[in-house]
Amino acid sequence: MSNVLNKQENIKSGKNTQNNTDKTVDKTIINNITSFFKNKKEEPPLFSKEGLIDLAKDLIIVLVLVVVIRNFIAEPRWIPSGSMRPTLLEDDRIFVEKISNYISIPQRGDIIVFYPPNEKLDPTIWGKFTRLTGLFVNDRAFIKRIIGMPGDKIRVIPGKGVLINNRLLKEDYKFLGTKYFNAADYLGPIVVPKDNYFMMGDNRDNSEDSRFWGFLPKERIVGRACFRFWPIQRVGVLERPEYNLNNQ
Repeated sequence: MSNVLNKQENIKSGKNTQNNTDKTVDKTIINNITSFFKNKKEEPPLFSKEGLIDLAKDLIIVLVLVVVIRNFIAEPRWIPSGSMRPTLLEDDRIFVEKISNYISIPQRGDIIVFYPPNEKLDPTIWGKFTRLTGLFVNDRAFIKRIIGMPGDKIRVIPGKGVLINNRLLKEDYKFLGTKYFNAADYLGPIVVPKDNYFMMGDNRDNSEDSRFWGFLPKERIVGRACFRFWPIQRVGVLERPEYNLNNQ
């Protein structure tokens, strides 16, 4: 009987010890939290030396994040003209992704934002800074669709369409009523060089594209238009079309 009582006392004593330990831990945590807030450094006035240093650090961090995101992930753009009608309309807002630039190659049908080869980019440090951040940039960027891939033989025939390697390209997205009334009505045959692309707007009668300024070098590509986020009623993914050239 005494053994049973001893066991019960031991159990009760163990519980009491555990409860005391829990209370001590809780008190220690509360004291640490209270001490943290008591000892927390107050923010210096904005226009003090310390405040200006902190502000400069924050601005540098934000700038670095902007550069990293814009160059390696994505950036927003808006459509300034009707050269991509009916796919993209004036003032549409889109996201241009950059990740595919580093893990894959562009494909026929991709809608690409780029600097055309006839556009002389500002070579100064300021010019490079504006392109990196998207702030105060003056370099003119275009948006068109990839029609010709490296090695393709291209012909453009008014009233008929685009021939890729002597095969008529099926283009359901093209602006209806296209007549190819422009200075580049008849073009080709020409062969797309390595690491270059033949670009055309979906609105063929109103598009300054490869028919006028030639092939687009790969290094001039900014990114691929992947998503339209404005206007609300036309929000959606910009998908790559299927062509009738799968066996080529």
